[in-house]
Amino acid sequence: ISICRDLPNIEVITFSVNGISDLEPLHRCQNLSELYLRRNNITSLDELFYLKTLPRLRVLWLAENPCCGPDPHRYRMTVLRNLPSLQKLDNQAVTEEELSQALVDGVEITAPPARRSVENGWSGSTASSAAGSTTEPESELLSCSLEETNKTQEELDMKPVPRDKYSSFSPQETDCSHKKRNNVLNAILLLMKELDAEGLEIIQQTVVRRLQAFQKRELQEE
Repeated sequence: ISICRDLPNIEVITFSVNGISDLEPLHRCQNLSELYLRRNNITSLDELFYLKTLPRLRVLWLAENPCCGPDPHRYRMTVLRNLPSLQKLDNQAVTEEELSQALVDGVEITAPPARRSVENGWSGSTASSAAGSTTEPESELLSCSLEETNKTQEELDMKPVPRDKYSSFSPQETDCSHKKRNNVLNAILLLMKELDAEGLEIIQQTVVRRLQAFQKRELQEE
């Protein structure tokens, strides 16, 4: 997710089911208002340190990460103590009573998490997560991916992706292929929000050429 360091104006990010363990690249996204990180490999709530500098963050989905731990109350209180501007956490509205209680039951995070040694650009926790993330059930992975891709498209006033077209992978493709295509699609859609009219015209011309090339190839194969 290092690309986020170069997207200071991005407002909505959906990174669920991606094996992410490090949130440091997000600290420059000063316009970020919604962040979806469900089912990743975030092992420590100390990662919230990088989100405390985001003044507009109002929606966070962090559930189903190792950092949530066995005590849901302590987890929620700690998140709200460090991110008191949140209006919704894990798809549940934040109340004034919770924010007051968080000052008592939550743990304040004042320093970034300690990092493990990194070799070849991968930490041990990230590598193991990337290997394990490919075991997600196909139907569940597609459901999550389709939901979040459609949310991104709604932000861009685009039509949602039909399920039959979205899941039209060949039987030989793995879950990893599903995730890769979804990640690329989400990245493109989010980056489009950063472009002006001239940039969008270039994208349109490139897409037309690519589609023509695909159609020509299909005709040749027939």
